[in-house]
Amino acid sequence: MPSTTPVETPTDTDGVSLSHGLKQRHLSMIALGGVIGAGLFVGSGAGIAAAGPSIVIAYALSGLLVMLVMRMLGEMSAAYPSSGSFSSHAERAIGPWAGFTAGWAFWVLLCTAVGLEGIGAAQIVHGWLPGTPEWAWVALFMVVFCGTNLAAVNNFGEFEFWFAALKVGAISLFLVLGVLALAGVLPGTDSPGGSNLTELLPNGGEGLVIGLLASVFAYGGLETVTIAAAESQDPVRGVARAVRTAMWRIALFYVGSMAVVVALVPWDSPQVVEDGPYVAALDRLGIPGAGQLMNVVVLVALLSAMNANIYGASRIGYSLVERGQGPAWLGRVSGGVPRVAVLVSSVFGFLCVLLSYWRPDDVFAWLLNMIGAVILVVWIFIAVSQLRLRRRLERETPERLAVRMWAFPWLTWVALAGMVTVFVLMAREPDTRVQLYSTGAMTLALAAVGYAWQRTRARR
Repeated sequence: MPSTTPVETPTDTDGVSLSHGLKQRHLSMIALGGVIGAGLFVGSGAGIAAAGPSIVIAYALSGLLVMLVMRMLGEMSAAYPSSGSFSSHAERAIGPWAGFTAGWAFWVLLCTAVGLEGIGAAQIVHGWLPGTPEWAWVALFMVVFCGTNLAAVNNFGEFEFWFAALKVGAISLFLVLGVLALAGVLPGTDSPGGSNLTELLPNGGEGLVIGLLASVFAYGGLETVTIAAAESQDPVRGVARAVRTAMWRIALFYVGSMAVVVALVPWDSPQVVEDGPYVAALDRLGIPGAGQLMNVVVLVALLSAMNANIYGASRIGYSLVERGQGPAWLGRVSGGVPRVAVLVSSVFGFLCVLLSYWRPDDVFAWLLNMIGAVILVVWIFIAVSQLRLRRRLERETPERLAVRMWAFPWLTWVALAGMVTVFVLMAREPDTRVQLYSTGAMTLALAAVGYAWQRTRARR
């Protein structure tokens, strides 16, 4: 039975609102595919090289933190469905300055990520077709996904549905083959047994810390489903289902695949970093053309992330403008789509690509450092918002609590303590310290602007 929980469907100055063209199958696959990114397929190699077999512990610990964050976000998004997601929740719970800070920081993160994903995808295609320029492929991908997001929202949903289906199918097949090989029943492959797991912490606690930090940032992308839910036919049901299945998805795709990789391949194998852990594992299984197969999967993951991040950036930007926290022209809606926000988000992403060519050593590096810890800032806003909104919901509208945070408020405080711990660990590591400080500077600047804007509006 459809939920009766009201959905925030803000309109632009002409009275045109966002559409509700996403179906439940779209949301289900966005939720599934959102946890499978290029960072898992490629970036996890550095974590394995640092942490060894304990990378499984690192992914399990960070996965528990992410599950708590998703549960908190799901509780608020089911109660108050909004294209602004955590940004609008922060404004409602803490104040307009908090919504401004969280929203615009996340917008910069998503737009920059679009550029990075475009570069990564172009490098893969350039490897297949070396006579073609990388910038041309980036431009093509930008045009395709900008066009997809300019059209009706169900086009975005269809692209993500099939992208997610391919990613889920690929990693599921990998897990099946890996388990069969470890069990000694895969033809032509001898099981390594536990020979690769004899030393849990080869680089000590420091290696585990590096692996933990790498794993935390591999979980980016889970927030998209709560943004997309506001444009679905039944937002409350969609969010509730996505959040309730988050636990097994994280356990299976992340923790499970890491366990299979480190059991199949020696953690210190150079191939783990050079080719990626999944390619190394497939080569160990004797799968012909493993490198090219994984390149196809990584390309799909990158293109999926580009599509999803353009969508997410445009909706966050639209929501901010609708709440009076950005230029009005950015929030123009036509055909149920915030097309100006889509164009601006895509242009910013393409600008990041140009910066990577023009100024890779200073401007682009500075931009990357600035967004390095944004996701942690967003998570803190989510936790604080949930602490405040939960009590308000229980007091005023308890019927809206379709999803409830476990063991409230204790697990919310545990999650906050976990986030603070990650910040402390980042400050200890030279490679992440600069990111922490740069993100902190951007966050403080945005908070100052947001607070000044809030005070000005209050005086008016």
